Amino acid sequence: QVQLVESGGGFVQTGGSLRLSCTGSGNIFSINRMGWYRQAPGNQRELVAVITSGGSTNYADSVKGRFTISADNDKNTVYLQMNSLKPEDTDVYYCNAIGRLGTPYHDWGQGTQVTVSS
Repeated sequence: QVQLVESGGGFVQTGGSLRLSCTGSGNIFSINRMGWYRQAPGNQRELVAVITSGGSTNYADSVKGRFTISADNDKNTVYLQMNSLKPEDTDVYYCNAIGRLGTPYHDWGQGTQVTVSS
């Protein structure tokens, strides 16, 4: 079993920055893709950033150019650098490995709350 732990969220003003971290018990990189998701109450969980074991990245259009996903395998940690934050970025952010068919691989962690004030 792998327990994921997200951290780094908080309150920030529009235009500010936050850096989220994701780690866990055991190796979180069980498969070759890791992703960051976000979810607000009443909404679907949205995949916003993906990184592969080879270092390739992909982003949702809503965050492209503002967010950067990275990974440090030696530290067993995935990061999400968030710049130029907007109120619509307000959500709970989660990380997870992404399975072969695009489904989450590990059990979900508690997430970390990001709140952007206008």
